[in-house]
Amino acid sequence: MTHSFDALIIGAGQAGPSLAGRLTAAGWTVGLVERKDFGGTCVNTGCTPTKALIASAKAAHTMRQAASYGLGTAPSFTVDLAQVKARKDTIVAASRNGLENWLTHMEGCTVFRGTARFTSPTAMQVGSDVLEAKHIFLNVGGRPAKPPLPGIDQVPYLTSSTILALEELPTHLIIVGAGAVGLEFAQLFRRLGSQVTLVERNPRLLPHDDEDVAAAVAEILANEGITLRLGAECIALSQENGQPLVHVSCEEDPSAARGSHLLLAMGRQPNTDDLDLAKAGLTADAHGYLTVDETLQTAVPGIWALGDCNGRGAFTHTAYNDFEIVAANLLDHGQRRVSDRLPVSAIYVDPPFAKVGLTEAEVRAAGTPALVGKRPMTKVGRAVEKGETQGFIKVLVHAETDQILGASIVGVGGDEAIHCIITAMYARQTAAFMRTNMFIHPTVAELIPTVFGELKPLEM
Repeated sequence: MTHSFDALIIGAGQAGPSLAGRLTAAGWTVGLVERKDFGGTCVNTGCTPTKALIASAKAAHTMRQAASYGLGTAPSFTVDLAQVKARKDTIVAASRNGLENWLTHMEGCTVFRGTARFTSPTAMQVGSDVLEAKHIFLNVGGRPAKPPLPGIDQVPYLTSSTILALEELPTHLIIVGAGAVGLEFAQLFRRLGSQVTLVERNPRLLPHDDEDVAAAVAEILANEGITLRLGAECIALSQENGQPLVHVSCEEDPSAARGSHLLLAMGRQPNTDDLDLAKAGLTADAHGYLTVDETLQTAVPGIWALGDCNGRGAFTHTAYNDFEIVAANLLDHGQRRVSDRLPVSAIYVDPPFAKVGLTEAEVRAAGTPALVGKRPMTKVGRAVEKGETQGFIKVLVHAETDQILGASIVGVGGDEAIHCIITAMYARQTAAFMRTNMFIHPTVAELIPTVFGELKPLEM
């Protein structure tokens, strides 16, 4: 059966549903296709479930630290991973079901379930249905990548998706890959009671961030008893007595890492391989991403790519911003562009690491004359009062224009406090402006004006 719409949206991740809402409110007819779970990665296997698990792990960690808060010996407690999972699943289901209910009852929107494949630049097939539209928005998301490791097909392993189904706590979890996924799962499972070994090819954590950031995060993890196997250049997998072994080549310790469970956290890949792109005149790049312009249009007029499949950001906030850009340009006569947004992100270890703009290394590489301000969390009253003094606040400023170039915060509340700096950068405000701000006491953010008041030349 053939159906005609003003627009097709493929995928109900972060960008798709909101775009459907805007388009239908403007009088467009919309066909929306989802083959699995409404809400995409963020709701089902990303932000929502992992942050729910992190909250449970934080509670367990705090209970163990009771004595340091003057509460005497903490009462004994056990971690029931099935109950932890049940709490997480309840939160996920509420979000997913609410989104599905909204879309299925949205006037002007028809929901189809299944896999969509192009039959032409203006048509896609879902099962026996052919959907036609002059505007097609691909919001197909991504999935955990399967790295080409020797032995990978002979060893059972978990991904960032399948690990969420565990109901029994791993005795010893080996994690290969120390990106955001690897770091967050390492700490949360350690706090829940697992022994954890983190294997990473690079000689240090966070190779794209500054060395002081990497050192601070490594110290946080090591202090909690997580074993770091860095510089693991030759990773291979095998089994011994039914348990996984990760063979590494580390200068300090070349022995294999042995554990009860294995999590592979070595990146993600876009879900573009089954779209029959050629029938629409599209081709993906070597990594599977669809090339888009500043307005998120692909090389084929009338087809846009939003979210994880376009290679312009792999975050919920960038996917949602993709929706905002497309909606503004199509419906509001706007001229919004991808390059208008600042690079912002956070890794939710505890305390978190958040950043905006350029790193210290990037500023040096560009030869930009710069000033730097830095304050350890041991000098932030709110952090001291909370008993969470790990990390620091660091800001970078152009030495000639006084424009803010970037900032990094490793520390309690840093994922929230950094928005003071993000907003100032969007407003193109200067360090001088930041120094005149008065923030609320006692907060972590109140020290940001002080950091801007302690600028020194950045050594090149």
